[in-house]
Amino acid sequence: MKFSKLFILFIVIIASNKLSAQEKLTKVIYPALGKNDTIRVTATNENGYMIPWFPLKEVVIIGVRTFRSAADQAAFNRLRYNVLKVMPYALYAKRRYEQLERDLAVTTDRKTQKRLVKQCDDEIKKMFNTEIKELTITQGQILTKLINREVGRTTYDIVKETKGGFAAFSYQLIARVVGHNLKSTYSATEDRDIESIIVNSGYYQ
Repeated sequence: MKFSKLFILFIVIIASNKLSAQEKLTKVIYPALGKNDTIRVTATNENGYMIPWFPLKEVVIIGVRTFRSAADQAAFNRLRYNVLKVMPYALYAKRRYEQLERDLAVTTDRKTQKRLVKQCDDEIKKMFNTEIKELTITQGQILTKLINREVGRTTYDIVKETKGGFAAFSYQLIARVVGHNLKSTYSATEDRDIESIIVNSGYYQ
């Protein structure tokens, strides 16, 4: 009984070896090359046929926009100007806030954390005092939305996390007086014109 089991096992091993040898000996068919085919590309073995391929960058096709009236086009042009005006500030806020989060993550010392937050706060204030304070109300509203788009948090939440709830409440009161709302959020659907301008701006190429 034991001998018959060993014999069957021996037959199975031989058969599997023959099959694996046949697989190794299977000839792979490569595509015919022309005299100018000198560029090496990646290939995939598809049932014995080597199929060459290479990755392509995403191509975004956007139709030419038409406007119902000259007034609509003028309004869109103003929006485009305002978005491109404040977009660099939103990207700066994103980079600076991400840097602050990285710095805070590598230290548990409360004194050091407060110093890092103050340093970030001073840099943002400096930017506000030199450039952002010159923005119009409309540009400020767009900037608030774009900060939410880039950072993933509202301006109110950022101030609350870094300066505390009272500071966020105080800033919100001041912002509301001049027509801003630090709790404004961004929606690619509702703000589709802004999203279209950003996609076509070249910032993410």
